[in-house]
Amino acid sequence: MTMNISKSLYRPFVLISLFLMSLSVLLSGCSSSDTQTFAWPLATASPEDTVTQLYAEKFAQEVDRLSDGTMKIEVYPNSTLGGDQDLLESCADGDIPFVVQNTAPQVAFMKDLAVFDLPAAFDSLQSLRTTLDDEQFFTQIQNVYQDGGYHLLGIADQGFRVMSPNKPVSSLADFKGQKIRTMENPYHLRFWQLIGAAPTPMSFSEVYIGLQQHTIDAQENPYEVIVSNRLYEQQDYVVETNHLPHLITLICSTSFEEKLSDEQKAILEEAAAIATAYAREMSDARIDERIAEIEENGTQIIQLDENTQQEMREAAAPLYEEIASSIDPDIYSLYLKNTEK
Repeated sequence: MTMNISKSLYRPFVLISLFLMSLSVLLSGCSSSDTQTFAWPLATASPEDTVTQLYAEKFAQEVDRLSDGTMKIEVYPNSTLGGDQDLLESCADGDIPFVVQNTAPQVAFMKDLAVFDLPAAFDSLQSLRTTLDDEQFFTQIQNVYQDGGYHLLGIADQGFRVMSPNKPVSSLADFKGQKIRTMENPYHLRFWQLIGAAPTPMSFSEVYIGLQQHTIDAQENPYEVIVSNRLYEQQDYVVETNHLPHLITLICSTSFEEKLSDEQKAILEEAAAIATAYAREMSDARIDERIAEIEENGTQIIQLDENTQQEMREAAAPLYEEIASSIDPDIYSLYLKNTEK
């Protein structure tokens, strides 16, 4: 039997938790009009040993530095303040000012973010980041978040998502019938169906045991997640499908931001820009480290050839049409303008 805690019951719990935790981070030394009575919480649903955590911590550090200590942020990782959906709801309502998380769970709240679910759109992280940093595209995406009740401060990444199975995959036919765990995102499910796999939504907390007990054959995540959760211990292969970028957004509650001064808002923007660049650098550096750790365990890395990658794109064509028909056409075209897909 599954028990669901309603939003109305969960919210007071979050507020009480924040109040109790804030008692350890009281601030002093500022004028009464600018004094924070407790550090602003920044929440994630990710483990500490990830780029998500590094991104959040760097942002908090830079806000502290740029404000000469008058603005303080405390990072709460690993679903301490709730899961992805809880954090989004709490952030929109202003209870949690800052959240760092992947875009996949946000699609249910902001449908235009499905543009990031277009599979195999980019051949390299550099071309992806060039698109994300395009002023016109970024402004359009900021507007999507604004309509949802958030201010988008930055987008970093943890590289591409890859697949880890227990049998080698080197052609499109090898995907057929593989029970692969995915997030509960309909576009992710549709992609794996189109290339012949059997996607199975599952809570991430159940993935390791699911692989161990062979309830599922495979899973897909960025290298960061595969290593931080030691999923490679249950897998013989990692296949560089690179089917989707694992984007990490730094968002702020608009209701919270509206109460800040122009100077404080400028500090948040500058800190976010520094933290975003830092997170991308750390992502690149850590991917090589993660691959080495996986290989040391005896798990083999498989790189797909261009022919197989092209077949995957062709198989996913109906999904492109589906997403194109459901999101803003300008966002769709701007996202793909620098690709040949």
